Amino acid sequence: MGSYTQLTYHIVYATKYRTPTIRDTIRERLYEYIGGTLRAKKGHLIEIGGMADHVHVLARLSATFAVADVIRVVKANSSKWMNERPEVMPPFEWQKGYAAFTVSYSRIEAVQDYIRNQREHHRVKSFQEEYIDFLERHHIEFRLEYLFEDEHHG
Repeated sequence: MGSYTQLTYHIVYATKYRTPTIRDTIRERLYEYIGGTLRAKKGHLIEIGGMADHVHVLARLSATFAVADVIRVVKANSSKWMNERPEVMPPFEWQKGYAAFTVSYSRIEAVQDYIRNQREHHRVKSFQEEYIDFLERHHIEFRLEYLFEDEHHG
């Protein structure tokens, strides 16, 4: 008897301090790199998109790796890759943490559409509002003061 899984996740994470550092000139190459990193972890990128300050990833992940480990590798490797690009300034970093939600097979197309229409969504809602909305809709408890990293001066 074999083991069969269909583990699809909607993963969301932001740039450090939500700084808009994912420029149009590098966005597609970054997304391709993230897809390759997922494949190296036996995953499959279904859809990817976002804005200059965050990314949404819809991916099928392998049951052989913990979700947290896959996301850690994707973020670390893509951050390193971005910092090796001469056109990326200032140094690129992802914010600590992420959100990951399981996606029912019947909802994959709806999540794909949502990811494809990020520019439209963010005309009326900030990333912070979107992120909080996701957490609330999935009944995930959080403390607002610990949700986002903020740059402190002085």
